[in-house]
Amino acid sequence: MFSHWFEKKRDSAPNATAPGLIGPKYQRHSGAWAAMRQRLQSESGLRIIDSGFTSPGNINYLTSLGHSIFLTDLVNDACTGDWQTGVDEDGNPVWDIEGFLKRSLDFQGRMFDVAMLWTSLDYLPEAFVAPVVAHLFQAMNHGGQVLAFFNTRMDAEESVRLRYHVTVEDHVEVQLTQQFPIQRVFTNRSIERLFTGWAGHKQFLAKDSVSEVIITR
Repeated sequence: MFSHWFEKKRDSAPNATAPGLIGPKYQRHSGAWAAMRQRLQSESGLRIIDSGFTSPGNINYLTSLGHSIFLTDLVNDACTGDWQTGVDEDGNPVWDIEGFLKRSLDFQGRMFDVAMLWTSLDYLPEAFVAPVVAHLFQAMNHGGQVLAFFNTRMDAEESVRLRYHVTVEDHVEVQLTQQFPIQRVFTNRSIERLFTGWAGHKQFLAKDSVSEVIITR
């Protein structure tokens, strides 16, 4: 479980590849990252959430711009933690949602400007998805933005879980990471419903089977 703060003043950001990252990195053009990068380069002192295994490149790049980063691996925490506490009268699982949020998204009152969820919401157990989005809503400053990717196919080959590494250009680098099964495919309508109450969202066209969205608080 990773839930750590990294700031510019800290020079001890990890330089080795983190456990759980497998194989080489490949470039993927990302309109959403290109748009987000413009904001990150034009503003300073932003607080950012990054979801996934530790990415030294993400930490180094974001802190070099004067931002601070909170790193949390939502999917790993959700899928490997013992969060099911029992079943209800209908046999449906009962989850310790508050415990999960406290472990993975304990911000201690800090407010954020950017959250990079990547494809995390595709792999979370259903019971965690809406609470995670609601928790982020409460922790985001007005005008804060969430960068989220969504798989558009359930095929195993098309929906493998990847770690996204940012770059100084209009592409991200993708790398295989520890695999968990995809739980669902979000449609445009279901994304709108999930982020009901947010100020708006912008979708970016992609040539592959991943949809990119920036949602504004």
